[in-house]
Amino acid sequence: MQADDPIEKHFTRLKPEQKRALAKLGIRTIRDLLYHFPARYENAGPTGTIAGVSAGSEVTLYGTVRKPDIRRTWKSRRPIAEAYLEDASGKIKMMWFSQPYIAKTLHDGMVVKVSGRVAGEGAKIYLANPEIDKSPVTPDTIHDSLFTTGVVPESAPLYPIYPESQGVSSLWFLHTVRKIFETNVHERIDDPIPKEVLERYNLPTLSSALVFIHAPRQLTDAAAARKRFAFEEVFALQIVMQQRRRALLKEEALPVAVNRKALTDFIASFPFPATNAQLRAIEAITADFEKTHPMLRLLEGDVGSGKTAVAAATAYLVAISLPKGRVAGTLQVAYLCPTEILAKQHFSTFVSYFKDHPIPIGLITGSECRKFPSRVRYEESAKLSKAAFKKMVANGEIPIVIGTHALIEKSLSFKYFAYAIIDEQHRFGTVHRKKLANKGVIAPHLLSMTATPIPRTLALTIYGDLDLTILDEMPVGRKPVATEVLGPEKRERAYERVRAELAAGHQAYVICPRIDEPDPAKELALQAKSVKAEAMRLSREVFKDATIDILHSKMKPSEKEETMKRFEKGEIDILVATSVVEVGVNVPNATVILVEGAERFGLAQLHQLRGRVLRSTHQSYCFALPESFGQTTRDRMKAFTTAKNGFELAEYDLALRGAGELVGGKQWGVSDIAMEALKNIKLVEAARTEAAKLIAADPELKNHPILADRALAADREMHLE
Repeated sequence: MQADDPIEKHFTRLKPEQKRALAKLGIRTIRDLLYHFPARYENAGPTGTIAGVSAGSEVTLYGTVRKPDIRRTWKSRRPIAEAYLEDASGKIKMMWFSQPYIAKTLHDGMVVKVSGRVAGEGAKIYLANPEIDKSPVTPDTIHDSLFTTGVVPESAPLYPIYPESQGVSSLWFLHTVRKIFETNVHERIDDPIPKEVLERYNLPTLSSALVFIHAPRQLTDAAAARKRFAFEEVFALQIVMQQRRRALLKEEALPVAVNRKALTDFIASFPFPATNAQLRAIEAITADFEKTHPMLRLLEGDVGSGKTAVAAATAYLVAISLPKGRVAGTLQVAYLCPTEILAKQHFSTFVSYFKDHPIPIGLITGSECRKFPSRVRYEESAKLSKAAFKKMVANGEIPIVIGTHALIEKSLSFKYFAYAIIDEQHRFGTVHRKKLANKGVIAPHLLSMTATPIPRTLALTIYGDLDLTILDEMPVGRKPVATEVLGPEKRERAYERVRAELAAGHQAYVICPRIDEPDPAKELALQAKSVKAEAMRLSREVFKDATIDILHSKMKPSEKEETMKRFEKGEIDILVATSVVEVGVNVPNATVILVEGAERFGLAQLHQLRGRVLRSTHQSYCFALPESFGQTTRDRMKAFTTAKNGFELAEYDLALRGAGELVGGKQWGVSDIAMEALKNIKLVEAARTEAAKLIAADPELKNHPILADRALAADREMHLE
C-alpha cells in the first residue's frame, strides 16, 4: 500500500453510496484518508458503559439493540419509537419522540453505537432521541486491532469521532484507518516540514502526528498533532506567499511621477478634512509608487473610515502622471467593485471629488458604460456604447475606470495600465486579482481594500503577500452607532425609534435574511423573515403613512439602481432589503437600521450592515432582532453591542467561531484545522519567519522537493474558485 494509491485499489468492497460520500468529502487516495482528521474524541473508559451513566449527561455507548417497537402516548396519541440498548454492564431504554420510522430501521441483536442525552431520573432514566450508528464494528474489535499494531497501548481511553457524510459513518473511518495503520504506510510518507524546523518548535514528525491524531493516548497527544498539522498548512501557505513576493520584487512597474504639490491640493479639495490615518495611508502608497517594482498593499479600514478617499487621492496621482518618454496621454487606473450598486456609487463619489480636477472617469458594469465629464454638460456623465467606451480605454483616453467584473473581460484592454484597486478584497479570489493584474504588459501597482476587519493572524496568512495599512481613525464628527439587541417583546421600541427618525426627516433600513416566503413544506425555514412579506406587513400594520420599498439580489440591475436612486433622493422612507446593502451603500440621511434574524448573520456582516447608518454626523441607531436566544446567540449579540470597533469584533469572532466566517475557508483552500490555528499569532508568525528564511536560502526549493510539492498543492487550492 502506497499513500497515493486510490482507495478502491485496497478497499474493493466499497458500495456506490460510500464512493459518493467519500468523493463528496474530497477523499480519493490513502493519503486523503489519513488526512481526514477526527473532529473530536469521546471517552471509552468506564463511563462508556450503561452502568456508569447518570441523568443529564451526554454519553456515547456501544451495545446490542433489544426489542425495537412503536407505541403511542396515552393522551396525545403521539407516536414513539423505543428499544433497549444492552451491554455487559446492563441495559437502558432509548426513546425517539414523533419518529416512529426509527423502530423500523432497527432489529433485535443489532450492534450499534449510540450518542445522546440521558433523561429521566432514578431507575427511570432513558436516552432521549439519541443518534444511532449502525456500523457493525464494535469498540473491542477496533481497539484490539489498532493496539496489536504497536501504535498505542491497550489503555487508550479515547475514541476518535470523524466528520461523516451519508454513506460513510465515523466508525467506518475508524475501522478503515485501523486497516491502513496495519500496513505501516504512514511511516513511509515523506515529511514536508524540514527536520530542523520540527525540532526548533518541538513538533512531532509526520508519522507520529498521524498516530497521535487518529489514536491518541490522551487529549494532549491529539492537541500536539493538530498543532503540527496546522503549522504544516500555514507554513505551506507562507512558502507560497514568500515565493510570490520574491517574484514581485523582480518585476518592473510603470514609473509614477509623484507630484506631491498636486496631491496636496487634491486632498485639500475634499469636502472634509483628511484624517491622520488617511494621510499616512496615502503616504505609504505614494512611497510604493516611487519604487521600481509593483506595489502589493492591503488597505484595511473600519466601516466609514474613508478608504474611498485614499483610493481617489492615489488614483489622481497616477492619472496625472505621463507615461515615460511621452508628452501626451496618462497612466491608467482600474477600480474593481464587487457589486453594480457599489461601482455606481464609487463612480458618483469620484465625480464629486474630481469636479474641480479635469480628469475623465469611466464606469463599466454589466448593464451600461458611462463617462465623466459629458461633452454637453461638464458636471454630468454621459452614457456610451460598450464598443465606444472600450475603444476610448484602449486608446488611453479614460485614465480612471471604475467597474464590476466587466473590468476583467478580455475584450477590455488598457493602453497604460499602472494601478489596480480592488474593493472588498475578501469577495474576490486570487484568480480575479491575477486577471486584473494581467491587464497590462507590465505589472500594475495593486491596492486591495476591505471594510471587513481582519485579525492580524488571518491577514498574515491569507494576505501574506501584501503589505498591510490600517485606517484606525474615523472622520471628525462621526458618532458611534447606538446598538441594541431586542427580543420579540421589545420590538415596539425599535419601531418607536424608526418613527422618531422619520419624523425628523431621516430614513431607515430593515434587513431580512431572505427574499421570499419559503415553501411551507420546509418547516425549518419558516421562522426567517422575508423582504417581500415583511415590507407588506410593515406598510399595512406598523408604518402605514411611510413610503416603503424593497431591494434584493434577484431584482434586475435597472430596478436596483432605480430603487437606490429614489432612496438616495429621499423618496423612500424605509428600505426593506437583504444583505445586498451590506457593502458600501452610502445614504447619509439613513440613520436607523433594523436587522431581522440577526443571529443568521456573521458578526462581520452585522458590523457591515450597521455601517450603513454611519455615514453622517447625525446620531444613528442599530437594532438587532434575533429570532432565537441560545447561549451562542447571546454571546455573539453581547460582543456586537460592546465591541468598540470592527477590529475588536473580528478578533472576538475568530476566538468564538473560527476564521471561516470571516473569509470563507473553502474559497481559500484552507482547512478547518488551519483556520483554528489562526487564533495562535505565535504559530502564524513562526511559520512566516521560517518560510521567509527558507525561501531566501533556497528560492526554487530545489533542496526541499517534498515541501515544493506541498506548497504547489496549497497554491492550487487557493486558486480554486
